[in-house]
Amino acid sequence: AAGAAAFAWAAFPAMPTRRVYCSAAHRDGQLFVLGGCGGGGRALGTAEVLDLPAQRWTTLPPLPTPRAGAAALALGKQILVVGGVDAAQSPLASLEAYHVDEGKWEKKAALAQPSMGISAVQRDGAVYALGGMGADTSPQALVRVYEPAKDHWQPLPSMPTPCYGASAFLQGNKIFVLGGRQGKLPVTAFEAFDLETRSWTRYPSVPSRRAFAACAMADGVVFSLGGLQQPGPHNFYSRPHFVNTVEMFDPAQGVWRKPSRTIRMKEKRADFVAGCLGGRVVAVGGLGNQSCPLDSVEGFSLSQKKWEPLPPMPTGRCSCSSCPAPSLLFIIGGVAQGPSGAVEALCLRDVP
Repeated sequence: AAGAAAFAWAAFPAMPTRRVYCSAAHRDGQLFVLGGCGGGGRALGTAEVLDLPAQRWTTLPPLPTPRAGAAALALGKQILVVGGVDAAQSPLASLEAYHVDEGKWEKKAALAQPSMGISAVQRDGAVYALGGMGADTSPQALVRVYEPAKDHWQPLPSMPTPCYGASAFLQGNKIFVLGGRQGKLPVTAFEAFDLETRSWTRYPSVPSRRAFAACAMADGVVFSLGGLQQPGPHNFYSRPHFVNTVEMFDPAQGVWRKPSRTIRMKEKRADFVAGCLGGRVVAVGGLGNQSCPLDSVEGFSLSQKKWEPLPPMPTGRCSCSSCPAPSLLFIIGGVAQGPSGAVEALCLRDVP
């Protein structure tokens, strides 16, 4: 794993439009930021692209359907945006594709049901959309695959546990799904969909139930980090509190490692970004026991089994969007005092 000294922050020009719950995709040196919510809390149709080498923003034609909290993916020469909520806070079924070469949007085949909080991954040119929340606010177990050449969604076997806002990771021929919510309650289910057998496997549940936790995957090990711990049903006087919990699942052994005090995060945090960079799991920003969002960053080395402080983010924020790119992890928008326009990337620099 890269040493702590190898990490640095790159600050890019602020987005022309400050926002939270936006969707981001990276393609070929360009960072596309789509939709989200502005200061008034309404879904935006705004689409902007940052040219990374030129450090310049360009405003694109707006999304045909304003939306926040959508899933976005770069696929070939298209940027796909699916689901989310519209300006009236209703879940959306629509899929829209931005053609990078032609500079225009095209409406594509819609999902069979409207859905917000979809988890999406892509493999071999196909997009897999998992879970979500429908117009009746109940969590969905729906799984569907989209093939751009056919412009068609095909249903796949449903998830054992319906949820929305889950974390999904592609590892080999499996999509691992964990976390997420049902209504306001955090979900502890941990399940994997095998793309070859098209069947689901249930793994042991995440040991502790925490809202606004973050998940990451590094070297095949799954991490469930931090969050807001709810008091138990018999503890009427306790209040929800921030935790620095670290729970790790090793698929090879098939068990969650008992969390030890030694591998807890240095900072108690919730509603933060977790990712993988330079062979480390990183935890960025979020909310903690301070009056303003955190700017602290820490990285966990799997070999040394310990957290180390990394350079703090230039703009402390929570509720950020994130987007991985080669040797970069973009942290986009979110909330500082109000909706933020900040775009910053944790990156690896060459250390002599």
